[in-house]
Amino acid sequence: MSVTPIHSVQAGVPEAPAWSASWWLRLGQTVLLLGLLGVAVLLAAARGAHWAVYPISAVLVVTFIVGMLAADRLRAAGRAVWIGFLMVGAVVLMSLSPDFLWIAFPLWMAAGAVLPLIFALLLTAVTLAVIVTVLTMSGGETVGAVLGPLVGALVALGLSRGVLMFEHEATEHRRLLGEVLRAEEATASAQRQAGVLAERARLAQDIHDTLAQGFSSVVLLARIGQRNPEQAARLLDEIEATASSNLADARRVVYALAPKDSDGLAEPLRRIVDEAAAAMGAEATVTVDPDLPRLATSVEVALIRAAQGLVGNVRDHSGAGRFAVEVARAEDQVRLDVVDNGAGFDPGALRSPGPAGGYGLQGLRDRLIQLGGGLSIESEPGGGTAVSVHLPLRLSEEER
Repeated sequence: MSVTPIHSVQAGVPEAPAWSASWWLRLGQTVLLLGLLGVAVLLAAARGAHWAVYPISAVLVVTFIVGMLAADRLRAAGRAVWIGFLMVGAVVLMSLSPDFLWIAFPLWMAAGAVLPLIFALLLTAVTLAVIVTVLTMSGGETVGAVLGPLVGALVALGLSRGVLMFEHEATEHRRLLGEVLRAEEATASAQRQAGVLAERARLAQDIHDTLAQGFSSVVLLARIGQRNPEQAARLLDEIEATASSNLADARRVVYALAPKDSDGLAEPLRRIVDEAAAAMGAEATVTVDPDLPRLATSVEVALIRAAQGLVGNVRDHSGAGRFAVEVARAEDQVRLDVVDNGAGFDPGALRSPGPAGGYGLQGLRDRLIQLGGGLSIESEPGGGTAVSVHLPLRLSEEER
């Protein structure tokens, strides 16, 4: 199994930190080679070794250090030539003096770190054979002469390949983390876009259910007036009433579009209730739970629009002298209750909307269901009306 070289990371993936495990491995290899080579030169000098060991050792040190610094910029062939030259130099030194046998250990580590495994094994086997031969010829024990270098070679290769595997996994983890973060960002963006689209759809439905229908009525009444001039006065009164209702609807939609411009739900609810109470000449109260956390925009908008529709029904149909609006938390839900002491009605008559009305409550119920909520109505003719809206308690980003 081949392992990705330490610094060949994929595009878009951050490189390993400067003080990575591979950096420490290279530093350790360099220090180890310099130390072992220095001891070997001193021992060879004490034993009167051939003079050639000194220039060869110097060339070996320079080549090793230069190769370590340039290894990341070399291609596979260049790294193979570099390690091969070092191995040849080490073999020559071993043939001149057995004191140089141990410099093979850092060279095996370097080969395992920069070469494909098969080439690292091949060069290690060649130098291992030379070492065993030199030890045997110098009178060393046969078992020790084989097992000692063999264990050293396995440890050197295992250490360098283990560091490579560690660096490769760290790079892969960074890449996967980057993909996860990008996926989360894309998901969040998609959710924001879905929220925008859902909000546009709800706004379009609100406009269709209020302004568009009102304008259609105005156009229809105007056309009837053109064909029947004798009914112009009555039709003008109806046009004025319809236009006034449309104007009120438009103002309520505008109030609901930006609930965050105020301090939560309290201010827009008071505007809605105060406007209706003034038009009716009725008493009205608004109660918002002071411990209610700031809700997600979608929930606040839904509650305010529900209040618009329900308070509008109280204003237009109940004839009430008093009504109340309350918002409170109920475990994992938020509830909006609108209660009046008006004429009341039969809730069963709303199952099939028709010319007499019923579209507003049915449309409100449909929108609430889309948000995971619902609507319940308690009323009877002459007994007032209580409407309760409930939605899942979703907090704003600041609250979360």
